[in-house]
Amino acid sequence: MLKSICVFCGSSDAVNEEYKQAAFETGALLARRGIQIIFGGGKTGLMGALADGALTAGGEVVGVIVPAMNTSALAHAALTRLEVAPSMRERKARMRELADGFIALPGGFGTWDELFEVVTNGQIGEHDKPIGLLDVNNFYAPLLCAIDRAVADGFIFAEHRRALSVESDSTRLLELMKNYRHPHEATQRWMRES
Repeated sequence: MLKSICVFCGSSDAVNEEYKQAAFETGALLARRGIQIIFGGGKTGLMGALADGALTAGGEVVGVIVPAMNTSALAHAALTRLEVAPSMRERKARMRELADGFIALPGGFGTWDELFEVVTNGQIGEHDKPIGLLDVNNFYAPLLCAIDRAVADGFIFAEHRRALSVESDSTRLLELMKNYRHPHEATQRWMRES
């Protein structure tokens, strides 16, 4: 059961409003479903829109932030709870620990780092939690092409590729994630073949 979802997303304000709107709607949807949001604790960009959407809908939002970002200019002041982790590594570990699943919205290097870390953790069997990509405005299409090329060229098992749920609509993405079944056999095979 998905009681909490960690959402990775961009913090830049200099992005198309379509992305911020999708983040706001995703936050509101999760709140209406009674799903607690775990995120990076920021108030700018998609991060802020996500939190605002959830809080507006009466949801619980837990931020995990590092000291350098825990400033009035960057940290969201109205969260249910804000935790301060000593480093980025510990921040990511804490977010993973609190979450029953993960969603990546559009973002940059930080978002991709968080996404690929949880994908890799799942691939090697460190967790069996669902991972989803909210593909707003085909943002992730080039990345998905690269991943599919890696599957075709033998770098990624097809089962691990299918473990990454992709949708452009957050309601449909959430349904895919609720029905997720981790490819344990592929993980065991990958560990034997590595």
